[in-house]
Amino acid sequence: MTTDSFTSPEGRRIAFRRTAAPAGGVTFVWLCGFKSDMNGGKALSVEAWAREAGHGTLLFDYSGHGQSGGAFEEGTISAWRADALAAIDAQTEGPLVLVGSSMGGWMALLAAMARPERVRGLVLIAPAPDFTEKLMWPEFSTEQQAEILNQGFTLRPSDYGAPYPITRALIEDGQRWSILDAPIAFDGPVRILQGMQDPDVPWGHALALTASLTSPDVVLTLIKEGEHRLSREADIGRLLAACGELAGGG
Repeated sequence: MTTDSFTSPEGRRIAFRRTAAPAGGVTFVWLCGFKSDMNGGKALSVEAWAREAGHGTLLFDYSGHGQSGGAFEEGTISAWRADALAAIDAQTEGPLVLVGSSMGGWMALLAAMARPERVRGLVLIAPAPDFTEKLMWPEFSTEQQAEILNQGFTLRPSDYGAPYPITRALIEDGQRWSILDAPIAFDGPVRILQGMQDPDVPWGHALALTASLTSPDVVLTLIKEGEHRLSREADIGRLLAACGELAGGG
């Protein structure tokens, strides 16, 4: 499929791919994780499944990610939330199922709260709401925290590539969008997949999210040997089954 781009109301160039849903049909929107993009294995699997099943799809990259414009180190939760809403508003019609991985789970929850009339359901993979404050900040050493506060950033090592900057703006802005400490107003079905060997998002985080959601239809699947990416064949099968369930059986 061809990747296109549009300019968001904030003036950022957002890369995307889409397939229009049939009349009255549902569109599956993929929301990437932190420093990820729309060409990851899970995203491509959801895109291929949805197209074969006759559903609409939207995949996009936040600013500073993948093929979109902007610098990663200038990004914040506010900016990436705005990118997600801009992509949804400009590139989709009708009911949506939001599929979010890691930080994308936070973005999916924020988008569902902002567009409740559009979002039918949520599929969340190792969702990481509030990760900047509750998961990332406590992991930093005293020296790293001081670097963030005094020089505005620190370099964080990565298991997936070169170290990358974490800015004071990212940490402080993330506090604006903290949602786990109060009821999360969403009444549609939610399916959560969480690995119990996840070093980045502990499975207790998924339990806290499950407790905070107001929806009566929340199913949390704990995968005993699953890690953060949940990209094994069996994990992808669980992901696509959850998508099919929220599409009404596919």
